Amino acid sequence: MSHHLPQSVRSDARDNRIRILDAARTVFGEEGLGAPMREVARQAGVGPATLYRHFPTKQALIVETFAEQRRECHAAVRDALAESDAWSGFRSLVERICELHAQSRGFADAFMAAFPEAMDFTADREQTLRAVGELARRAQEAGHLRPGFVLDDLVLMLTAHRGLQDTPRTARLTASRRFAAYMIEAFHATAPETDSPTPLPPPPHLQLTLPPSPGTP
Repeated sequence: MSHHLPQSVRSDARDNRIRILDAARTVFGEEGLGAPMREVARQAGVGPATLYRHFPTKQALIVETFAEQRRECHAAVRDALAESDAWSGFRSLVERICELHAQSRGFADAFMAAFPEAMDFTADREQTLRAVGELARRAQEAGHLRPGFVLDDLVLMLTAHRGLQDTPRTARLTASRRFAAYMIEAFHATAPETDSPTPLPPPPHLQLTLPPSPGTP
């Protein structure tokens, strides 16, 4: 019994950690970083004490929850900078960052540092902005990116992109891809007499939800 107990305890702890992280991806992904820790514990089927034993702070849980998205973000930056065609690299980085943000409200919150608990993501954001700055410089020199583009335009784009989190989850990625395509067209230094617009991704099927009329029960 003494030989099996430690292994059983380790197995239970590992299973609890997996459940907590799966629950955190779901809760933070849909509700954002403002979701309470107790909701993560509830979704994971563990008590608050178990949750805090594995992750003493919300920041620690956030960092571990989005570790994979951070790796994907780093890969997107690395791949874009490696492109011999700076405009192609710029486009691919915009597309991949938008897609990562569309997949999880929590990752978008963390990347944009909307909450104090997300400060560990500051380096990711700065790395991405530096990469965009380098790609922008090269793409402008090649005549493919409009001369007036500045890094604040990327921040503006991502701020607007956050609004897509309110669309149904089933349509969010489709909407994000179309949004990114429109933004890339806006950033492109087109020559109307020679260039033709790049075909857009298919549109999402969305419906406007109007507020109830005054007096409606």
